[in-house]
Amino acid sequence: MHDHPSRPARRRTLGLLAAAIASGAAAGLPGRALAQAPKEVRIGYQKYGTLTLLKGRGTLEQRLAAQKIAVRWTEFPAGPVLLEGLNVGSIDFGTVGEAPPIFAQAAGARLVYVGHEPPSPGSEAIVVPKGSALRTLADLRGRKIVLNKGSNVHFLLVRALEKAGVPWAEIQPIYLPPAEARAAFERGSVDAWVIWDPFLAAAEQQLGARVLADGRGLVSNHQFYLAARGFVEQQPALTRILLEEIAKVDDWGRENPAEVARILAAQTGLPPNVVELAGRRYAYGVRKISPEVVREQQRIADAFHNLKLIPKPLNVAEALPAAPL
Repeated sequence: MHDHPSRPARRRTLGLLAAAIASGAAAGLPGRALAQAPKEVRIGYQKYGTLTLLKGRGTLEQRLAAQKIAVRWTEFPAGPVLLEGLNVGSIDFGTVGEAPPIFAQAAGARLVYVGHEPPSPGSEAIVVPKGSALRTLADLRGRKIVLNKGSNVHFLLVRALEKAGVPWAEIQPIYLPPAEARAAFERGSVDAWVIWDPFLAAAEQQLGARVLADGRGLVSNHQFYLAARGFVEQQPALTRILLEEIAKVDDWGRENPAEVARILAAQTGLPPNVVELAGRRYAYGVRKISPEVVREQQRIADAFHNLKLIPKPLNVAEALPAAPL
């Protein structure tokens, strides 16, 4: 469904108004930037990564206390359900991999890309049981492969099969969330599992799972920060604060790997050896959305459309903020 022609103009107006308010605050009008701020900001996170670290450190709560804004954290098992939460208004902000925002945008979600992390291709992989006879990507032909539908690993599998010359129609995809997928993998009812960290690290450390191929040479595996469009338009200053605090915790985490492992182990309940393995593959940093990253996302959207995984062509650029943050 296309925006009514007046909406982009209205969004630009909102953005300019917000920028004027923010600049007024910068000029010495205390509190103006967050004058209409909500009582709380609602953040969706997954069982790993920078937002989990931010939650564990409590620095965002300290920063927002002066504006009397509380922080409410909601954990989601995977990106697609997190973005459902964003779309129905139960959260304002969250982080997911490459594929979930494409499926969500195709379904009409009013979401906005506000930042991304550097590529982390080694943080997702196709794994097989340690005793498996499968040795190459071509061996996946005709096999049962379990994955979370619409997650970053969905595109990894698409690219891996392309590289091996295996048509999508010649595998048996089984769509399950991570916990159920692991159970199916352990039972031996599937031949391979496509999964991301820390579940990947747990499969390697606890199950002896063997990596058939990870994302290197196939995908970038960006993590994206997304927000509800209404939140970004009404709260640009608060959106910038979120990104600033993420950047700060990333800078801290890069220099303190042992402390990161301790916090993440406490937050996730995962053993330290699992968290440490996942941590070695982690890409720290938060960056603005560049034209090249938009082009990468567009390539993913086009691939999903070509495979009929989304119903219509998609313009990723329509999910960018109306005004610069």
